[in-house]
Amino acid sequence: MKKSPKLSSLIDKAVFDYNLIEKGDRILIGASGGKDSTALIKYFADRARRPARDVASDTSFEYKALFIKSDFAPDFPEGIRALFRQWGVPFEQLNVNVLERVKPGQKMSCWWCSTQRRTELLNYAIANGYNKIALGHHMDDILETLLMNMLNKGEMASMPPRLKYDNFPVTVIRPLCYVSEARLIEEAKSCGYAGYTCTCDYQDNSGRKEARAKLEALTDGDEAKKERLFASMRNIQPLYLP
Repeated sequence: MKKSPKLSSLIDKAVFDYNLIEKGDRILIGASGGKDSTALIKYFADRARRPARDVASDTSFEYKALFIKSDFAPDFPEGIRALFRQWGVPFEQLNVNVLERVKPGQKMSCWWCSTQRRTELLNYAIANGYNKIALGHHMDDILETLLMNMLNKGEMASMPPRLKYDNFPVTVIRPLCYVSEARLIEEAKSCGYAGYTCTCDYQDNSGRKEARAKLEALTDGDEAKKERLFASMRNIQPLYLP
């Protein structure tokens, strides 16, 4: 049986393939306290300690983990914060009142909260000179988004591993793009950090849950099939499409 590559090796490959970390980068990482962002932050902490091989080594970067705390979300898990201290992770919490931003007649939702927190990440990055924002979206997230866009919008689009904003001096990167959720669950268990999930009263992920079920049915939960589905987005054959 073929041995699975280490998690760090999968992330290294994504970083190399999409040029996600470059010399002199200042990278802001979205921290949630969950398994995905925690695995991503651990990778950055480990990578920052690697010895530079040459002058052009991409280990010469800065990073910080930022937790956007909404007015109704649970506190950041103290156990994860303790791990950050152990790993030497620069960490900051920013408190944001999301409810007061809801306009008259508008319904509070997961999408609205996520949008506001993403906006705060962007604003913080610009104000503090960070040129990249790293998010913890993994391969399953990206494939689920692909299915949602194809089935609901009739377009072939997802979340790219690297996205440069047109109107802002910031690039969004997703170093976990080659990593399945199953691998991240394994990592969380082996490293001893508990999972954390938002449990607010406004949670409505029915569309995402349906896409997840469709992805599992389509791939039989097989990681190799998910990898091939991901690879298909980079292997478009225009001659055989409408």
